[in-house]
Amino acid sequence: MRPLVFLVADKNMEFALRGFFSRPRWHQILQCAHFAFEESDIKVAVGQNDPGLFARANELLQPFQRQYKHAVVMIDEEWEGSPGSEAIRKRLTEHLEDAGWSSENSLGLVLEPEVDIWLWSDSPHSAEAMGWNNWNELSEALEAGNWLEQGAKKPHRPKEAAEWALRKKHIPRSSALYRKIAGAISVKRCRDEALLNLIEALQRWFPPA
Repeated sequence: MRPLVFLVADKNMEFALRGFFSRPRWHQILQCAHFAFEESDIKVAVGQNDPGLFARANELLQPFQRQYKHAVVMIDEEWEGSPGSEAIRKRLTEHLEDAGWSSENSLGLVLEPEVDIWLWSDSPHSAEAMGWNNWNELSEALEAGNWLEQGAKKPHRPKEAAEWALRKKHIPRSSALYRKIAGAISVKRCRDEALLNLIEALQRWFPPA
């Protein structure tokens, strides 16, 4: 039985996870024990996206119940018809339990408002990946464009702000961008609730020696 499976709503989430787990000594960065993990352990709900995953995550998870000890489902909070983060989180917990995982060995993650929040850090990595020289240059441009409040670390509309910043530098938004940034930004400086919940779960499931 393999240690962990991720079921995610789209390829951007998939590539963000690939970025995290492609780092050298990723387990030390996440402060958990090393465990066997391959990119094939990330399953994308192809054709479902967030609404479909919200509706039928249990069906999509069940084929993997005998293969994996732990399971994580990831979904955005913001999509047409979304009932909000608390209702989504509750439904994901129900789906995981219905598919055969207990609340102790599974996790439903809601990214608020969407996975694009993981693109943003006040480190140089986010700015450089989007074609800007440094965070100061990018943050000043975002503030001038009303995408970022003065002193804030992340835009209030992360997806639209990323599209704007990339468009200014003639860089297309792609899944590879999520992998590049997730593979470089500082986890210690992260304040995103979903990512912190994931790290806490990994430390609990795979405690460091």
